[in-house]
Amino acid sequence: MMARSCLYKVAFVGAFALLSACSRGVANPLLAPVPKGLDAAAPDSFLVQFATSRGDVGLMVYRAWSPRGADRVHWLVTHGFYDGARFFRAVKDFVVQFGLSGDTAVTRAWRDRSIADDSVRASNARGMVTFAKGGPNSRTTQLYINLRDNARLDALGFSPVGRIVSGLDVVDSLYMGYGEGPPRGAGPAQERIVREGEAYLAREFPKLDRVVTARVVQGWRAKR
Repeated sequence: MMARSCLYKVAFVGAFALLSACSRGVANPLLAPVPKGLDAAAPDSFLVQFATSRGDVGLMVYRAWSPRGADRVHWLVTHGFYDGARFFRAVKDFVVQFGLSGDTAVTRAWRDRSIADDSVRASNARGMVTFAKGGPNSRTTQLYINLRDNARLDALGFSPVGRIVSGLDVVDSLYMGYGEGPPRGAGPAQERIVREGEAYLAREFPKLDRVVTARVVQGWRAKR
């Protein structure tokens, strides 16, 4: 899947257990080809509370670090995108990665919804959260949490969007027994997650932890 020196993004989405329509009959925005407001500016900083299968994790996102990335995270979290997402790549002393959907229809809807790169304004230190990507201007929905200082990723253009401000011990406790994906390891293959979704992970990697819900719990704009 991804070499330790670079984080490749083979696929493009991250959420599972999604409803196909809202309660009032409006189409699920996660399945819309051009979701309304997708490019809207996020607050200057905002807190995302992740309830995971191991406990709660708080992520503070800073738009000044990565404007386009922060806007994308805010939209995705606001619309429940990460609910149910598996931590499909959990490599001890390196990163924990999530953001591939268990719903293959959502995968198809998001495969071309990439955003342009942001300049690297913060380092990939332990606890920093960054979009995975597979080349220039290819960020979509996958995020990784640095488990150690990975400053070498800065020069490769991986721009952190925020940092874990609570629950880093929870992140450290996520199941990491499967390790890296192929060809370097025997963990989940991203291309199979794309094709088969949650059924593949539940059948072959049942111990993987997951995001239960992710919600923006506070947000504000800096005074100017």
